[in-house]
Amino acid sequence: MSEATQEARGTDSGSSKTAATETPLPAGVPSAARAPVRLRCAARGVKKSFGATSILKGVDLEIPEGSFAVLVGPSGCGKSTLLRLVAGLEEADEGTITLADRDVTRLPPRDRDVAMVFQSYALYPHLSVRDNLKFGLELRGTPKSEIDKRLDEASAMLGLGPLLERLPKQLSGGQRQRVAMGRAIVRRPTIFLFDEPLSNLDAALRAEVRVEIRRLHDRLKATTLYVTHDQVEAMTLADTLWVLNGGLVEQKGAPLEVYERPRTKFVATFLGSPKMTMLDGVIIRENGQFLAEGGGVRAVVDDDRFGSALEEGRSVTIGIRPHDLGLAKNGAPSVAELKVELVEALGSEAFAHGWLRASGPSVVARLDADDARSVRAGSVIHLAVAKSRVHLFDPKTGVALGR
Repeated sequence: MSEATQEARGTDSGSSKTAATETPLPAGVPSAARAPVRLRCAARGVKKSFGATSILKGVDLEIPEGSFAVLVGPSGCGKSTLLRLVAGLEEADEGTITLADRDVTRLPPRDRDVAMVFQSYALYPHLSVRDNLKFGLELRGTPKSEIDKRLDEASAMLGLGPLLERLPKQLSGGQRQRVAMGRAIVRRPTIFLFDEPLSNLDAALRAEVRVEIRRLHDRLKATTLYVTHDQVEAMTLADTLWVLNGGLVEQKGAPLEVYERPRTKFVATFLGSPKMTMLDGVIIRENGQFLAEGGGVRAVVDDDRFGSALEEGRSVTIGIRPHDLGLAKNGAPSVAELKVELVEALGSEAFAHGWLRASGPSVVARLDADDARSVRAGSVIHLAVAKSRVHLFDPKTGVALGR
């Protein structure tokens, strides 16, 4: 039985359960001087079905050495299946997977040099923290002196020193997850694989461990592939975000790039909470400016961004994020009127939920904490949005317009 499979089957008291971006060269440096990006992990045309159900439909994935890649998407999109294919816990029906320039598509987990951190921790309940950390190394015949050295380094890095003689049942959820990460770290693998490791933790502990994971990555400079359905985890951890939908990569890029320039309506509404408001509209021209009008919104749009896509009379879907829609103040033109139903006070900010009086679609707008004090259910407020924050999509294809 392979080590990865053994770890997957080990349980504690908890329940078990696609092209890399290059950095631009400085002005004056010839393109020939560009060092090629070394890929630590790559998948080409990967397909996977279970029976008659197609899960992955031809996925390409590229992870440069030392980067942190996050697969994110709704349940059933194929993100965990892709991770398991990289780990060797499942076998691809079509396509290839390479790790450190080796084709590992048909290799078992033990021959792939990967370390996986599971959602369920997968710790051996009868072994102490110390023995859990060194089990995999002993299985591989690593010299005792090297085991002790790696264990000391990982323990110091994760603050596990006082816990080494405890059993998993004597640890908190956060401590168990740190042990699981320590077991992966001592392996010094080609790539770290994380399968929704924070799902079993409460909100406060999730935030704490999330920071620890990113801090460890920055310290180790280790290549990491991380799966989550939590967009906050995805946005805060990733160097490169891969958004999956229906077994295909919908968009990839730096987190803020994907958030600010979503390529499809799916990506636009999946990333961001509250999600982006979508309204049916049409392009009009008035006083030399193009505007998007519909659903009670009448907003100027960015000519430079949308260019030739702006045609008077063209049907569009208008997208505006709640964080970009706020009170019209300091002379900002009103783009809509919101009849407030509910004010969601969050301390440093608030969200006004309601309907646009002109047509009735449900809309959410962000308010500063001070502004929220004067807004009540039943209030009618004027909203404003910067033209650079108005998104337009083709209503038939769902693809974003412009650049």
